[in-house]
Order: sequence, then structure tokens, then C-alpha cells
Amino acid sequence: MDPCPFVRIVIGSLALKFPTETKLQSSTANLDCKIKLKGFSAQATSIPAFFQEQEAILDGKIHACFNFSKSELLKFIEKSNGKPSCLKIEIYGGSKVGTFGYFKGGGKKLLGSVLVPLDLKGLENVGHRGVVIQNGWVSVGGGGSTAELNLNVRAEPDPRFVFQFDGEPECSPQVFQVNGNVKQPVFTCKFSFRNSADRNLRSRSSLSEPSTSTSCFSSCTTDKETSVKERKGWSITVHDLSGSPVAAASMVTPFVPSQVGGEGKCSKPEVEVGVQHVSCAEDAAAFVALAAAMDLSMDACRSFSQKLRKELRQQDQE
Repeated sequence: MDPCPFVRIVIGSLALKFPTETKLQSSTANLDCKIKLKGFSAQATSIPAFFQEQEAILDGKIHACFNFSKSELLKFIEKSNGKPSCLKIEIYGGSKVGTFGYFKGGGKKLLGSVLVPLDLKGLENVGHRGVVIQNGWVSVGGGGSTAELNLNVRAEPDPRFVFQFDGEPECSPQVFQVNGNVKQPVFTCKFSFRNSADRNLRSRSSLSEPSTSTSCFSSCTTDKETSVKERKGWSITVHDLSGSPVAAASMVTPFVPSQVGGEGKCSKPEVEVGVQHVSCAEDAAAFVALAAAMDLSMDACRSFSQKLRKELRQQDQE
């Protein structure tokens, strides 16, 4: 199945150039920036500042990135009701910057901002080379400033493979590749307990598996394990549709949460992997295993006041 179309808006090469008469404590300074796009969390970065007569050093650094799937982009366009969207770059400075004309005292103050219009509808079909939205020096608005901001704003295609678990990883679910409304099974997961006192893995999978498939988990050293017998953990093995194991991940928790009250809510984790990271099915399986391990780790680190879901409790804890 083909990857899902994604588009990302990249903001880079930010630098501020002050007018010559501006007073700075040093020939260069770093200022704080907030980069905002309605519907997304603001992203923060720092940018270099220079005097007008200096040659600004532009390093090509990426300062922020906003990602859209095709469906998200269409929803974003629909919510805008035909109104143009704007990327807003706010520049902040403190007392070390000196007099920029319109802030007093210490603390960080808004020095000015730049608005970059975005034709989101025009981004629906970004070519493989992408498109430059804004590039070069622009005037910074606010307070009558004559400062200029260099920026490079571009839209790039960012196709990704999307995988969705058909349930929580500890329930040994199937994993589907998703593209729009189309879902295709590609992997199965096998969840197993890992107990330092008992290195035999007890599987909760209803799928059959050759007895050698768990051997990679049973070769760990025993000295540390026997000294910390209360430590427990889990293992996830990812299989292709033929039943062969293609990736695995395991983790050991530093504690065992107490069993008092509350059940967790079931969900279906989703994994997005850029096409540049996947050259074969095994690559994709490795990301799926890693995502499952992260999901299980989040469950393992829940508060002691919460009860683990029954799938995560071993027989001696029930």
C-alpha cells in the first residue's frame, strides 16, 4: 500500500537585523521567538540578531515545523471559511538587548512580529520539490521599528506510512497499515510477561508461535535480576502475516505499582513513519515494536494510586 500524503510547513534561517542606531550590549545577541499557526501549539526558538552594517550569518537552521495529513489540511481549510491563514512570528527581547525603541525595564518584551500569509488550499498538491512561501528579509512590524527579519518558509511533501494497532499492545492485537479509509493487515503483535524471578515468558497471545521465537528474550544476565526480584517487565514481538517474528522490544520496570482502584481506558495507538526511514517491512516492524514498548512504558509508570489493567497484571498479582 502506498504511503499517506503529508505536508509540512518548515520555518528556517531566522535572523534579525537591527538598525545601526540600536544600542546593544554586544555586537550580536540571541532573541527569543514564538512561531504561531492557529490550531497548533506555539513553537519556541532563539534567533541571532545583528547590526545593519554587519553581514548576517544565516545557518539554514530549521526553527519550527507544522505537519498536516491530507485530511487535517482539508479540515483546516474548511474551518478557515475562505479566510486566509497566517503564520505569525513574534520576537521577544529583554533588558540585555538595550533600547529597541518601545520597551522599558527588565524582563522579556514583545519587540515586534511578522505575518506570513499561507495559501493552504494551494498546498493540497505540493510537488515532490515543495514550494517556497516566503524567502528573504522582511520588515518587522510593531512600534515603528525599522528592524528586518530574514526567514525561509516553505511547504514540503512528507509522505508517511501509517500503522494502527487494533487494540492496546498488551492485548496482542493485529496491526493495520492505514491510508485514508483503507485498512490492510500487515503485522500481528505478541505480548508477553517478563519476570526477573521467572525468565520463562508467559504469553497472552492467542496465536501459535514456534518455541524458539522467545529465545532472544531469555539470554539476559541473571546477577542483577536475582538481586532485584521485584522488578518486572513486558516483551513485544512483532510478526509478519506468515507468523515469522520480524522485530521485538522489551522493557523492565523499576517498580510494581500497587493494585488499588480504576481500570485504564482501551485505545488504538497509531504510528507514523516517514518513508525515508522504511526500506523494507522489517524497518516498519521495528517502529511498530518501539511504539508498542513506549505505550506499555506509559502504562507501567502510572501513579501508584491507579490499578493496572488486567492484561498487564501477572497471575500472581490477580
